[in-house]
Amino acid sequence: MSKKDASHDHAPTRKPRSSDRGQAGQSSYGTEGAPVLWRGSSRLQAGATHNAGSGLRKGLTNYGDNDFSLFLRKAFIKGAGYTDDALDRPVIGIANTGSAYNPCHGNMEPLIEAVKRGILLAGGLPMPFPTISIHESFAHPTSMYLRNLMSMDTEEMLRAAPMDAVVLIGGCDKTVPAQLMGAASAGIPAIQLVTGSMLTGAYRGTRVGACTDCRRYWGMYRAETLDDEEISDVNNQLVASVGTCAVMGTASTMACLAEALGISLPGSATPPAVTADRMRIAEATGAQAVRLAREGLTIDRILTPEAFENAMRVLLAIGGSTNGIVHLAAMAGRLGMNVDLKALDRLGRDTPVLLDLKPSGQHYMEDFHRAGGMATLLRELKPLLNLDALTVTGRTLGEEIERSGPGFEQDVVRTRDNPIYPQGGIAVLEGNLAPGGAIIKQASADQALMEHEGRAVVFENLEDMAARIDDESLDVNADDVLVLKNIGPKGAPGMPEAGYIPIPKKLAVRGVKDMVRISDGRMSGTAFGTIILHVTPEAAIGGPLAYVRNGDRIRLSVGERSISLLVSDEELEARRQSQELPSCSAERGYAKLFMDTVTQADKGVDFDFLRSVEQKGQVPR
Repeated sequence: MSKKDASHDHAPTRKPRSSDRGQAGQSSYGTEGAPVLWRGSSRLQAGATHNAGSGLRKGLTNYGDNDFSLFLRKAFIKGAGYTDDALDRPVIGIANTGSAYNPCHGNMEPLIEAVKRGILLAGGLPMPFPTISIHESFAHPTSMYLRNLMSMDTEEMLRAAPMDAVVLIGGCDKTVPAQLMGAASAGIPAIQLVTGSMLTGAYRGTRVGACTDCRRYWGMYRAETLDDEEISDVNNQLVASVGTCAVMGTASTMACLAEALGISLPGSATPPAVTADRMRIAEATGAQAVRLAREGLTIDRILTPEAFENAMRVLLAIGGSTNGIVHLAAMAGRLGMNVDLKALDRLGRDTPVLLDLKPSGQHYMEDFHRAGGMATLLRELKPLLNLDALTVTGRTLGEEIERSGPGFEQDVVRTRDNPIYPQGGIAVLEGNLAPGGAIIKQASADQALMEHEGRAVVFENLEDMAARIDDESLDVNADDVLVLKNIGPKGAPGMPEAGYIPIPKKLAVRGVKDMVRISDGRMSGTAFGTIILHVTPEAAIGGPLAYVRNGDRIRLSVGERSISLLVSDEELEARRQSQELPSCSAERGYAKLFMDTVTQADKGVDFDFLRSVEQKGQVPR
């Protein structure tokens, strides 16, 4: 692809239509001489024998007669008022994930209109289509449980409906990875458009935004420093508009990672949902989708090992959500790559946190946008990045950084010699408690607890925790280690964001704000604290976490990257022999599919049969 053809600065030229060439039977788009309907005629050209092609010829429904399949398809779509001229253009699908249950996607309709405008201006035919929509707060038992289902929905729609490229519109936590997982498996040209972050609100003169402030104020309410009326007032101000969380939660993390991967347009990660900047990005995304279709730039040429390594650098530098690791692992697995957690930790040793954004810092996403967005961050990270990685513009990441200009003075993105935190936001831990690894968001942890040994206070599952966490008789002290079992991929199921274990109420009211907490589950990217997550293997399948008992000693050393249960191997084996594990099975439907095939956190919690059978190595390299 030439740089000029891919540039946003040059309007695309549509290939001449058959009427322009005076050859009534020849397609204006796609393979020369491909079998198509004869314009203005009731009959078909002879020889339509294949089911490939482009536009409406792509993926013909099987009636045993391809000529009739195309004839029927055009007849029905013309019932919606389409002309031959419209149907002779590149067909660009637009994945619509709008839902009344998803306020993070509350700007879906204007985004689709802007994308359609861009597609039309570039000479394509926009075709919006629906998929399921997942919202973090509305999905039972957890949005992660449904991420793979959404990815399958996306993949199958991309395969089933004729389209030459697709614009994927998502935002809330699991929707962006689900769409990219599905698109990676489908293999067609694709470009991501995120819905954008919400605006911030104010409570009694203090700026607030979901959802780090949600947790902060709820902690104050549990500690009885806010009353019922005050917490109700806070609740009205935390979410000031539609859009995704205003902080570096999972949604913002995935938006930044999409741009770092090169699968979304430069400058697309940070414009808030309700701004003109977001609409302009949407229009440009539609136009670029047409160019992708014309050039045949498929998603596997963008999502390369080099691109994934860039995304991991960015994840570490933004203090991004721990969920980002799980989602990157799932996306990489669809393309035949495995995430190497040890290599990721090595990257973190020389990738400092540069973004001063909650929960690791003080600012919000709209501040990041005003500070120049991802271009400002990438400019600072440039010496650490794979600059030759290709992006959806047809240019390399290095070229896009150069095009972004010299930058300007701002206080949201720090320099590498003045970081928020000297290492990456996430550290990878190993030890006899987590043979397959665990992670900690070290940039938002209490530094006094990073080297800690304490007594285990164990909760067997979510129900046990809910029943006892606020019990006055709970035997717990501030230097203990809270352990929550059976909230992993199979144990919950769906690996819920319950790893942010509440501080027991009797300690919260005494002013305790953080404790070491361990689980095989996840936590929201908006959360903070000294929390060990993604313990692998999970308790429900017999990982060592299953055999931790009240009173056991646990040692955490972030410096040594270790998490250890101070129990002998012989004692652990005796517990394995005597302890029965919970049942992890289901009778029917999606639950059975999930339980039978879901992988562990290190493989992205994807279904094993959806991972690529072609192995292409590990990332980071």
